Amino acid sequence: MQRHRVWDVPTRLFHWAIVAIVLAQWCSAEWNLLSMDWHFRFGYAALALVLFRIAWGFVGSQSARFSSFVRGPDAVVRYLPHLFSRQSEALAGHNPLGGWAVLVLLGLLLAQSTTGLFATDDISLFGPLAERVSSAMASTMTSWHKTLTDALVVMMGVHVLAIAWHALFKRENLTRAMLTGNMELPQPPPLQFAGPGRAALVMAVCAAIVWAIATYGPA
Repeated sequence: MQRHRVWDVPTRLFHWAIVAIVLAQWCSAEWNLLSMDWHFRFGYAALALVLFRIAWGFVGSQSARFSSFVRGPDAVVRYLPHLFSRQSEALAGHNPLGGWAVLVLLGLLLAQSTTGLFATDDISLFGPLAERVSSAMASTMTSWHKTLTDALVVMMGVHVLAIAWHALFKRENLTRAMLTGNMELPQPPPLQFAGPGRAALVMAVCAAIVWAIATYGPA
């Protein structure tokens, strides 16, 4: 077993940036350590990053593409016995179960960021699109925004437990792999990696979309 490159820099930067932003969101909304102005700023950043990761799942490096790790139900069922085996899986990327976990997390993050655009407390806090919809719709979006927070916390907890399981039971350091980009594999994986210029272009487009929403969205 030798260490071989699996994860590209854009994928790893997204992963750790979204972790930091979610924690910052909690500091502003739940713990009141930051003002709600920062909550909105971090929300815009989260939306831009999630849009980037979704786009990168189609045009990015091979290991980051959804087609490389999203498998059907049969593949997930066949994988389950391996989850309880101490033998290393030696997979160049996400396993079938982890692939679906990635989709769920991205879906929750996208829904959380999107509903936040319409959320309001009807006093002084208004998302950029809150006044573009009816008060009933804004209230519904605000309610969903709060509910999705709990769902996101649960899913992130499951994610952390899965990482701990792989580290303690299967002796696979997934955290180090996402930090360094390398995984221990018997042979180099036949992966193709996208260049940094493509990642910068995709990120710029996603950031521009969010900037336009924040700038021109408010009524």
